[in-house]
Amino acid sequence: MENVKNMIEKYKLISRGEIVGVGVSGGADSMALLHKLNSLADDLDFEVVALHVDHNIRENSGDDARFVLDYCKEHGIRAYKVKVDVPRQAEEKGLSLEAAAREARYGVFDAFIKKGIVDKIAVAHHMGDQAETILLNLFRGTGVSGAKGMELERDGIYIRPMLNTEKKAVLDYVNQYQIPYVEDATNQDSSYSRNFIRNEVLPLIQERWPNVVEKIVAFGKACADDDSYINSQIFDDAFISSERTIKIPNSYFLYPNAIVSRMIFKALSQIGVTADIERKHIKLIRELATSGKNGSKLDLPFGTTAIKEYDFLTLTNKKKKVITLNEPLRSGSFKVEGFGEVTVKKTKNFEINAGELLLDTAKVPETAIWRLKKTGDMFTKFGGGTKKLKDFLIDKKVPQRLRGLIPVLADGKEILAIAGLEISNKVRLDSNTVSAYKVTIKLEN
Repeated sequence: MENVKNMIEKYKLISRGEIVGVGVSGGADSMALLHKLNSLADDLDFEVVALHVDHNIRENSGDDARFVLDYCKEHGIRAYKVKVDVPRQAEEKGLSLEAAAREARYGVFDAFIKKGIVDKIAVAHHMGDQAETILLNLFRGTGVSGAKGMELERDGIYIRPMLNTEKKAVLDYVNQYQIPYVEDATNQDSSYSRNFIRNEVLPLIQERWPNVVEKIVAFGKACADDDSYINSQIFDDAFISSERTIKIPNSYFLYPNAIVSRMIFKALSQIGVTADIERKHIKLIRELATSGKNGSKLDLPFGTTAIKEYDFLTLTNKKKKVITLNEPLRSGSFKVEGFGEVTVKKTKNFEINAGELLLDTAKVPETAIWRLKKTGDMFTKFGGGTKKLKDFLIDKKVPQRLRGLIPVLADGKEILAIAGLEISNKVRLDSNTVSAYKVTIKLEN
């Protein structure tokens, strides 16, 4: 366990003055980490806070929480307990108990970070856990990125000080300092994938290859080196992104598979998709970009969609609120999520820049409002000729994803202006125009 201090100092995992939240289940690993970090706190000048998440999976899960809180009270460690109904969340979200528990646990940790209660989160993964993770990822069909296993540090927030420490060393430390801990009965349930590897697969392999854990971890480090180099060759300068959407030029999908797969994973992570996308999905996304027809769509897990839109492949995370708009026409600004900001000003200066619109104030009905596209909307083009709004947007090559997000100035079904795009012939300026509404936009992407 001396390795823990070495790791902290060598990789600067903890800075002086920081508050470190330790994820403490009450088991041997997390209690060893809590004890070790608490013993280092004065010397390295940081504070330790215990964070216990009660997953409510077992009837007696509350006993573990009380055990952790009592230990922390006895040893002067600030502690927090949060209870989450993981079985209910698993059922509602269609997740396994393992996946739902992890999601809930890290959701709690993230909340403590956002509230400023702690600066870092330390979790008790050790070398054995790393080997299990690598095997799990391999069995699920991962590439090199998954084969590298867990990172020592993630996002500058999550740290794993025991990642290079063997399980035996952890147990020796617990025995040496007589650190109490509780046994989680679910750890013996091999119906859980990780437990199956831990309890049945690895022990069987170790009978023939005793040092297999160290070998698997060494393999993971080699994969991490390779993955780091390949990722350094990825160029995302032409990505166009917003909070929930990212556009990738179709030409980028002509690079070698090693580059393309990582490029897609990187793009997905930027829109909040970090799990449940597998190699088979990456292959389908690439095929869509290189050979799919314009407008073709691919539905991916958990609300993620890939759409081919002219020269781009657009990835969208659809887990977002329903967008509505009902704004009167007046000077000022309003925002539409997924589109951008619209600003309206009255003016007598009729000079405009690209993307700006001018509408004759005298020709705009008082009943006109800014809203989003509806079925049956009609648009009289600048210069004459009436078309369905849908057809006009298609002619202008507006991506299908954006057609329902562009603010339109409407009087009933009559569209008078399309923000950033065009005005109706019915509100165009003429020699009698005295003042105008100037409409400018600032796009999100």
